[in-house]
Amino acid sequence: MPKLAAEPFDLESTQHFFRIREGFEHIRVRKHGDLLVLESGPKTDPVHHARLRRVTRQWWTLEVVTHTGQWQSAGLRHPRMQVLEALVADFPWVLTPIAKPGTDF
Repeated sequence: MPKLAAEPFDLESTQHFFRIREGFEHIRVRKHGDLLVLESGPKTDPVHHARLRRVTRQWWTLEVVTHTGQWQSAGLRHPRMQVLEALVADFPWVLTPIAKPGTDF
């Protein structure tokens, strides 16, 4: 069975989710196949924070990036909006702005 791709609606509504929340203006969402990647910083050298993977038509999982740059499952499998709410409520440090060497905030 082929993987389900993230739809344009998924991308747009996830972008809106972060735009309307104070403190998350730095988060940018990018669609890549079945993933919605949450990143910040310059587009040419982004800082990856988390990603949502579409596993079925309705269900998404959350993966967070470790301090070594590896992706790790957060153990969540819910509808996309519920995963986003859990990310903001239960894993807020994952979305903290990160300064790369030589950049100013």
